[in-house]
Amino acid sequence: METINIQQKLLSFSKYWHPHQIAIVDDMQVLLAKIKGDFIWHKHDGEDELFYVQKGTLEMHFRPSSSKANSKGGSKIEIVNEGEIIVVPKGVEHCPKTKNGEEVHLLLFEKLTTAHTGDIVSEKTQTHYPKI
Repeated sequence: METINIQQKLLSFSKYWHPHQIAIVDDMQVLLAKIKGDFIWHKHDGEDELFYVQKGTLEMHFRPSSSKANSKGGSKIEIVNEGEIIVVPKGVEHCPKTKNGEEVHLLLFEKLTTAHTGDIVSEKTQTHYPKI
């Protein structure tokens, strides 16, 4: 049992959209990530995800087919500010984004079985999260 200094861990990597594992709690993992720009649309059929914004502002976009969609058919956008969390329920298609080239730092909680981009494979898909 040791304390984990989140700021120190964030200084240990620079790659965007590549989560790093800092802890395991039962069947959940705690990840740190730096993001910038747009990710890809994806969903996780069997797992929820929790995003805590440690630095910056996250835009979480949701597809119209999800329960978060608005009645006009456009995507729903939730703004998640520094110090706030958002939970993306299983099965909800979403796309995290940042604005104006801002670097955002995230702490994520998700099951160990959660695939980075669900069933979608892209150049941003990660299959291994380094332990730091």
